[in-house]
Amino acid sequence: MRDWLDYARGLLGGLLGVGLLGVGLLGATATDAAEPLVRKAWLVSQFGNPHLVVLDLRPAEAYRAGHIPGAVPADYRTTEWGVPGPNGAARALPPVERIAATIGGLGVGDADAVVLVADDFASAARVYWTFKVLGHTEVSILDGGARAWTDALDARPVTRQPAVFTPHYRPELRAELPEVASAVSGGGYTLVDARPPEQWKGTAMSPVVRVGGHLPGAVSVDQRQALTPDGRLKSPEALAEVFALVGDKPAIAYCNSGHLGSTDWFVMSEILHRPGTRLYDGSMSEWTADPARPVMR
Repeated sequence: MRDWLDYARGLLGGLLGVGLLGVGLLGATATDAAEPLVRKAWLVSQFGNPHLVVLDLRPAEAYRAGHIPGAVPADYRTTEWGVPGPNGAARALPPVERIAATIGGLGVGDADAVVLVADDFASAARVYWTFKVLGHTEVSILDGGARAWTDALDARPVTRQPAVFTPHYRPELRAELPEVASAVSGGGYTLVDARPPEQWKGTAMSPVVRVGGHLPGAVSVDQRQALTPDGRLKSPEALAEVFALVGDKPAIAYCNSGHLGSTDWFVMSEILHRPGTRLYDGSMSEWTADPARPVMR
């Protein structure tokens, strides 16, 4: 930890005084700590903050090649951010106590704020949702991901001491089979399919689903429509246009495994502030596991 603090001070040079380096997030405003998207300048301003944890979700080999100074490796592919579910889900939310232990093992405690760094927005959005559904509100995504960091990288591995992470499960952010079945039968939610149009139409399919097609009544909002070519989110005004066809009802975002759907959930819930937005983390892998459940093509 001392090496990384020295490195951060070197990067900042004379821009940050000793007083700022000693400031923790507990001394920052709640608004500063809880913004869904943060920019590089904000992250730099927090260097030396003992209550800020940067989690690098990129593959381990990318992390080893160079990472943001102080970032902790948390490979999206191999860290247990998602596990096979009992009803056929390919990458469902792990049992609450299990995922809480995983997060605590990364060194994230109850008093810590988290910034997520990824190569693709959907990975960051899924982990962001995981923190939110566990009741941890101090979590943000670095806008633009790893590509947004243009300063010197560090190749030294970083670890933190295991911490106590206490979950406060929020079921209202998650859609499970009963809620999805109710929405399919016309009950109060708009289903939002975040996959590419060919998967929505059923002309292509992921290997994790049994059959191609979409949930009956779902609208298609390919999550790529929310992003600029450099991987950043579009402006709130542009996003409002993209998601206009969702209508006024609360929405349930889904995809094949709760990955791509996380982008749509993030936009609707955290940027457009649509009340009642949920993520169906079981998605089509779980839904199509039972041949009796209807699928539209």
